[in-house]
Order: sequence, then C-alpha cells, then structure tokens
Amino acid sequence: MRRFTLYDSMTREVRVFAPIAPPRVGMFVCGLTPYDEAHVGHARTFVFFDVVARALRRWGYRVFYVQNVTNLDDKVIARGAELGEEPLALAERNFLQWRADSERLGIRSVGYYPYATDYVPEILSQIQTLIDRGYAYPADGSVYYSVGKFGSYGRLSGQRTESLRPGARVEVDRSKRSPEDFVIWKATTPGEPSWESPWGPGRPGWHIEDTAITLRLFGPRYDLHGGGIDLIFPHHEAEIALAEAATGESPLVNYWMHSGMLNLGGEKMSKSLGNVVSLSEALDEFGPNVLRLFYLNAHYRSPLDFVKGKSLEEAREAYARLALPADRMAGVLSRGSGDRSGTELSEALAKEAESLVDRLDATLAEDFNTREAIALLFGWTRRLVAELPRLDSYSTDALSDLYGPYAWAEEVLGLFVRGPEERAGAWEKLVPILVSARARARARGDFVEADRIRGELAAAGIRLEDDASGTRWEFAGPNP
Repeated sequence: MRRFTLYDSMTREVRVFAPIAPPRVGMFVCGLTPYDEAHVGHARTFVFFDVVARALRRWGYRVFYVQNVTNLDDKVIARGAELGEEPLALAERNFLQWRADSERLGIRSVGYYPYATDYVPEILSQIQTLIDRGYAYPADGSVYYSVGKFGSYGRLSGQRTESLRPGARVEVDRSKRSPEDFVIWKATTPGEPSWESPWGPGRPGWHIEDTAITLRLFGPRYDLHGGGIDLIFPHHEAEIALAEAATGESPLVNYWMHSGMLNLGGEKMSKSLGNVVSLSEALDEFGPNVLRLFYLNAHYRSPLDFVKGKSLEEAREAYARLALPADRMAGVLSRGSGDRSGTELSEALAKEAESLVDRLDATLAEDFNTREAIALLFGWTRRLVAELPRLDSYSTDALSDLYGPYAWAEEVLGLFVRGPEERAGAWEKLVPILVSARARARARGDFVEADRIRGELAAAGIRLEDDASGTRWEFAGPNP
C-alpha cells in the first residue's frame, strides 16, 4: 500500500492516512438530494471523490465507497407539490437520471447507494437511544437533538453554540428547548410520506439519515468522510454529535475531506439560486473527458469559477491539446493484432516514461493534487510532439511505454476514456477544435499561440491551409 497524505478538515492540517483496519477503507460521501436534475456543480465533488477511490484502489487499498441518497426531505416534498408528483417517485426519477449521467461521466467507483428511507428502522432505534441517553427529547410529535448536551459540538466547523440564535440560519421553532437544537424526527402534515413511531407519525430529519446508514454499514467509527465544503456546518457537525452521542465512541471519522464549491458569477451554483447548468446538457455538448479535465485542473479545496460560454470551451481546447498524442497512439495500437515489430524506445525515453508514472502517483499522494498531475501530463504531451511522426515505426511495446502516463490518467483520473469503436479515429475529432482555437488566437492577435498550435498539428502530421474562406486541414503523414 502506498503512503499518502490528505488535508483533514477536523485538524486543519495535512496528515498521513492510516486506515483503521488496513487494507480496508470505509469511505462515505454525502450524495444527492434528488429534488431536481443534477447540475455541473454537483459533479465537481463527485468526480473528485471518484478519483480518491480510484487512487486508493490503485495503491492497494480495498475501498468500500458508500454515497447516500437523501430521497426524502423538505425540498423533495416541496418540489413534488409544485409538479404534482409523489415525492418519492420524483426523487427516484431524478436519481436514476443522475446515475445515467454519472455513468457517462465515468463515476463508477461507488460501491453502494443507500436510500435514506430504507433505513427508517435504524433511524428510529438511534433516536430512541439518544432519548434514553438524554441527548434528545420529543415535543409536539417531533424529536429534537439537544445540542447543548454534546460538549464538543462545533469542533469541526468552529461554530460556537452561543452564536446560534433564531435568524437567517436558524429557524424559529417554538417546540425547541434551545434555538440551536435540530429536528431528528419530524411530525408530518397530511399528504406527506410518513412512518409510524413512538412519538407519532413522521419522517426522518436530514442529519440522522446519514448516521443511521454509516452506523449500520461501517459501525461506530470509519476512515473517511467526504462532501462539499458547504456541508461542514450544520450537516457534518450534526452527524458527529448524533453518532458519537449514540455510540459513546469517538471519533466518528478519522479523516474529513471537503471539496470547494463551483461558483457561477461569484455565487455557489445552486438550484435555489436558479443559476444552474444542467449536467446532462453539458455532457451532451462537451462530453465526459472535457468536464473531468475542467474539474480536475484545479485543486479540489479551491473554489472553481464557472463562466457560461467560456469555461467548458476553454477546457475543450485544453483537452484537445492534451489528448492528441494519446489518441494518435491509441489509434495506432488499435490497428494492430497482437504484438507488432518495430523500433524500440531509447533507454532514456523509456526511463522517462516509467519515471513519469511514478511521479504522477507521488504527486497525487500529496493531498490529491490533480492540478499538478495534469500539468505533468501536459508536459509529457509537449515532450511527445517530436515523436508523433515516428509513431507508426514503433513496436507495440514501445507505444505502450509511451502511452503509460496516459494509461495512468485513464485509470486514476478517468481521462482519455473511449469506447472500442472510438479508439481508431478519436484524434480526428480533436483537430477541428484545435483549428478553431488557432483561429481565435489569430483573431485576438496572439500569433505566438496560433503558431504554437500550428506547430503541434504539423508535428502530428496535420497540414493547414489558410485562405479567405477560413482554414482547411488534411492529414499529410503516415496513415493514422
């Protein structure tokens, strides 16, 4: 197993990862509340944690990755009423659409997607335990968690309970004993989905759904909990208080990881703000490789700005530059049947390719620095420009060695993924993107960039001809 480090949101420092029972790793990431279709902001978090799970498995860990589905809460009920649709059916429809989109996006590392409503018996049992231990109290058919009873509340977020007073972030609820208390069993109104309980018909509160799931699947302690940074408070803070009060064991989680938000115009992309960009539409227009490059070409803890009509166009051009040598090699390899004879790599170039794979692993092992890993891949792409005219002369082994860093990116970053039918001609779809990028560079007077793109295309055997009508291209090298 490879040693690696990550930034732990609880201790606010980079720590060496040490699982509770190596090589097993229990990993939980807060999933969707599917009251509407997924947007590109959601996908940033889930693509990143997909990379975490991929990397851990490459490095020898046995990962049980759970991502919950909050298939019933106030937002689901409100949206169902707006559409005239039964809430659980609405959540199921939107979640199935998300699963289809995440499959297209290459997110296949999740081992289990538990629905919150499938864990009502566990939720009821945990609530009763909290009442028995003095951490919760029933009131008017609901049950509330008494935050003041949990002495270490706020240690993840730094939020002080004294600051929690009714206002923008704390709803006024006369049934509460204290303003900071939160509901863990909510009395339902007629027409809402409900379950019988010792305190009357109701439904689970948001925070306790996740702790019921993790206590059932992982036990009182597990290795890694992830989610967006917006969930630190109140959600993750509440999870700690609920689980540790119910079990008496601490810490609930050994490592907390939080990804930054995707912002549109300086604001978090959010359905409630109405500034969303549909994930399905983005996948239709740009494809999974471009979206993954856009997300991963930034450090996961940094906010990521999204500009409509610009961000993904720039990512598409960047991906075309990055992928052209990879796709050319994949095309040559796909034409062969078995081993092909040819020129072998020089010892120096073979060692360079091998050492780059080691550097990629080492880079990711330092707090999952995908941005730096992608920078290394761009460096390899520039290095291979001189080799493109000679690709057809290389043996299978030589091509496989040259392709090694890209194979690493396929396995860990989920980039350069193509169906079998795409491998032979994938590079051809990239050329018009680069031709358009060159035209835009020329239009803005950036002739250095325009010449650089032309030079890269020429090295790949692609000849450009400019005239008054635009730019035409043709492949002038060996049969691709």
